Amino acid sequence: MTIERLNGTIYQAAKGFEAELEDELRGTRLADRLYFAEGAPRPIAWAEDVWIDPVRIIFESLGGASMALLSLGKDWEPFPVAFFDRTALIQKQLPASARSKAPGAWALVAKKEILAAAKTLRPNPHFVEDKEGPPSRAYLKLWEAFHVLGTRPTKGETAIDLGSSPGGWTWVLQQTGAHVISVDKAPLAPHVAKLPRIDFRRESAFGLDPKAIGHLDWIVSDVICFPKKIALLVLRWLEVHPKANWVVTIKFKGETEMEPLAPLRKIPGSQLVHLHHNRHELTWLKTR
Repeated sequence: MTIERLNGTIYQAAKGFEAELEDELRGTRLADRLYFAEGAPRPIAWAEDVWIDPVRIIFESLGGASMALLSLGKDWEPFPVAFFDRTALIQKQLPASARSKAPGAWALVAKKEILAAAKTLRPNPHFVEDKEGPPSRAYLKLWEAFHVLGTRPTKGETAIDLGSSPGGWTWVLQQTGAHVISVDKAPLAPHVAKLPRIDFRRESAFGLDPKAIGHLDWIVSDVICFPKKIALLVLRWLEVHPKANWVVTIKFKGETEMEPLAPLRKIPGSQLVHLHHNRHELTWLKTR
């Protein structure tokens, strides 16, 4: 059995967006959705996960494979790419993942070869979906964003939801205890509109003057529009509310237009990520 350090980083592409990651990373495809690039981890938006300090394990027996993984760490989740039965047999010999943090990741890429990293960057949250409270499944994106940021609104804070209808993100913000300014030309779902601490304003998110709004702790948006338009909206509001926390969805139609997002990527304290619950879209996050 041998364990060889790869001296680089493995990036796991979001499913269905391998081409976007290849274009952004310019790395080498190892297997399925796994790509390698030399050097320390870089902020790659289309990476669903990032494997830190990965290794290659060459083994003779399944028991040897599990022992090698346990010598590197105790909490593992497989990323099946091939040899699915052998992958399941190896994982069966490992402790159940605690999921208390980002677990280690491993993939059986050949019959006797494993790629693994005891540390990964972005855990995929496992939510129990609420099918009664929120008016749409879009609410899962905001909960996941808070999970990635490691923070969320608290009681007494004020948040604004730009382009809020039917109210999934407004519902999440209200659940945290925050006061919510909910803005859209279309109405909220009736049961969301009746909740306390929601100030609904029936107007355009793009027409609203950010100077007309008082102090904000959080600014969020899941509005449907072109990337350039939402980027300009963010920059306009950021100038007036530089200390707010941000969660903004960037939606793409047709080709993936990354160029309009360049100004957002340069903003200190921000990151552009593809969440587990994103589709053909990215999420821009910023914390104060």
